[in-house]
Amino acid sequence: MTDRRAVPSDIQRIMTIRHAVRENRLSDPNSVTAADCAAFIERSEIWVWEEDGLILGFSAGDVRDGWIWALFVAPGHEGRGIGRALLPLACNTLRVAGYRVATLSTSEGTRAERFYRADGWTATGRNHKGEIVFEKRL
Repeated sequence: MTDRRAVPSDIQRIMTIRHAVRENRLSDPNSVTAADCAAFIERSEIWVWEEDGLILGFSAGDVRDGWIWALFVAPGHEGRGIGRALLPLACNTLRVAGYRVATLSTSEGTRAERFYRADGWTATGRNHKGEIVFEKRL
């Protein structure tokens, strides 16, 4: 088991995980593209969790705006601590970029909402999609 920065050859697996998740599914699957992933990789912002050569999760902090862009674990591998290991890496990406607070959003009533609350994130309102916006000091 290892965490590492993503490389371009990881994009296919990252996209597979993103489109397979059970929560926070994309209403428009084309709204997150392989080109988006490539840009994040170029800026060194995507982290992956790999076991036996297979990526099981990924996280990314967007240095352009201080948001956690992604934290996803492949279906069937949730609840093993992969997300808990990846989130601090994305937060550190933001901290190194000079942010003092990280922001993210997720749907109400989800495992993700419970996860973020348990991890000390504070709800600060709603976004235009009705999702809960959370912040956490870095």
